[in-house]
Amino acid sequence: MGRKKRKVPLRKCVVTQEMLPKQQLIRIVRNKAGEVFIDLTGKQNGRGAYLSKDMKVIEKAEQMNVLKDHLNVSIDSDLYKELKEIVQE
Repeated sequence: MGRKKRKVPLRKCVVTQEMLPKQQLIRIVRNKAGEVFIDLTGKQNGRGAYLSKDMKVIEKAEQMNVLKDHLNVSIDSDLYKELKEIVQE
């Protein structure tokens, strides 16, 4: 009796457009109050966008302003600083 393998949840990076396991991505959320924050649990309510845990991807997201388009809200540069710190760890 083989154990059933759990399906790995895949999500798409909004910059590279590639499907990756959720663990390799960072979720950014806009809640109903319009607040944008990094969701490290992946379980917060709200509109989410995923970015690869890669410095080049974070920098490209900042240059292209993709989060603004995905979440329909202006993104503070502090959020990108926070993302870069997470990626560097």
